[in-house]
Amino acid sequence: MKNETTSSPSTSRTAVLHLLAEYGIVIAFIVLCLCLTLASEYFMTWGNWVNILRQTSINGILAIGMTYVILTKGIDLSVGSILAFAAMVSGSMVTGETAGSVWLAIPAGLAVGLLLGGFNGLVVARLSVAPFVVTLGMLSIARGLTFIYNDGMPIPNLSPEFRYLGQGMVGAIPVPVIVLAVVFAVFWFILNRTTFGRYVFAVGGNEKSAITSGIRTRVVVFSVYAISGLLSALAGLILTARTTSALPQAGVAYELDAIAAVVIGGTSLNGGVGTLTGTLVGALIIGVINNGLDLMGVSSYYQQVIKGAIIITAVLIDVSRKKTN
Repeated sequence: MKNETTSSPSTSRTAVLHLLAEYGIVIAFIVLCLCLTLASEYFMTWGNWVNILRQTSINGILAIGMTYVILTKGIDLSVGSILAFAAMVSGSMVTGETAGSVWLAIPAGLAVGLLLGGFNGLVVARLSVAPFVVTLGMLSIARGLTFIYNDGMPIPNLSPEFRYLGQGMVGAIPVPVIVLAVVFAVFWFILNRTTFGRYVFAVGGNEKSAITSGIRTRVVVFSVYAISGLLSALAGLILTARTTSALPQAGVAYELDAIAAVVIGGTSLNGGVGTLTGTLVGALIIGVINNGLDLMGVSSYYQQVIKGAIIITAVLIDVSRKKTN
């Protein structure tokens, strides 16, 4: 009886820690929403949540691609620049005399993202250059191409058909939110129900063991960067359709929010551990924080400080978790 009594607190502590490990991000999201509900009467209105979801859709799509990259122990700093260049290419095809060619413009923009992301993957995989260096270089290259493409000028007057991608509604649900849901469902299935998804985890967990097991690690690494580029382009098309103009400065620092969503969602920067569900909740947390601070009139400068502190805290939690294990 004595042993049972003394082991009970330990068992309860283990159960609590397990609960926090499994659902801590969801609990944090709920607590955050409750706090913001008390802080602002407008926070829980449907109109405000439509705005939150619409904003989150862009970062959510970027973060899904970033999750694939980080799971392989990589990083992609070029997503914001690829977003902008793909948007400029598509925008140029749906304005002026060429307006209306939306079915050509969308694939063209996606192709640009796929090619630039694939180039990142090719250099990282084939030449074994550090992902940080490669994608930092692409950040500069793609941004330069964006300004060169239209002499640094925005492309306005996009066709109504194209704008529907960012501004349309299906019932009470914004089209960007539906796109995010479809992207999430497709890439969740790939990551959790296919051989390729298992390979992604294997490469990030232990690349040498993956090679020994016969996994073509270079193909996997190339593929995740191509996926990141493709989803960056898709996010760019949605952003451009929403703002009604293709802007050369679009997407600046978007990579920070995408990385923040991934890290907050529990994906380890050391690779091999993470979930897309966690990433989606992380993106929602970033969106809710941005929206809540705006409603409370907090300066955007302070918002950057707060998000930076959240990223550092999430990384410290990840490090602490690894030491405990």
